[in-house]
Amino acid sequence: MAWTMDDYPASLKNFKPVIRKKAIDIANAMLDEGYDEGRAIPIATDQAKEWYDNASKKEIEEYQAEGDPQSRSEEGKEYDNRPELMDKGEHVVSHDEGWAVQAKDAKKPSKVFDNKSDAVERAKEIAENKGTEAVVHKENGDIEKRYSYS
Repeated sequence: MAWTMDDYPASLKNFKPVIRKKAIDIANAMLDEGYDEGRAIPIATDQAKEWYDNASKKEIEEYQAEGDPQSRSEEGKEYDNRPELMDKGEHVVSHDEGWAVQAKDAKKPSKVFDNKSDAVERAKEIAENKGTEAVVHKENGDIEKRYSYS
């Protein structure tokens, strides 16, 4: 189930609207990546609070102006839900459009970044949340570095 600002878990009701919105965005993205709702909600909540505590006033205002999260249909989803990928490490690999982050054995990357450092940070974040590892590859495919979160 994808959440919106009008339809969200009860545990988010007492948050400031901008924190609730961020938590909904994070939780929806996690659901798309195959996370279980029961795991996505507390992780998204913690990350949204941390984002709010560390964001500048300008970042918060810009985020508020982006509009509310919208419900997404099954056919509009970016990824196949593949729960079996939850135990797989996240890999940063060279991609035609930059650097891709994808779980081992995934059919498609979860996201493609213009620069490698952004991809590495995202892979580390996902791997830490899943309790797996982030594996960074060189452009030629060789392993450059591993970050373990198990």
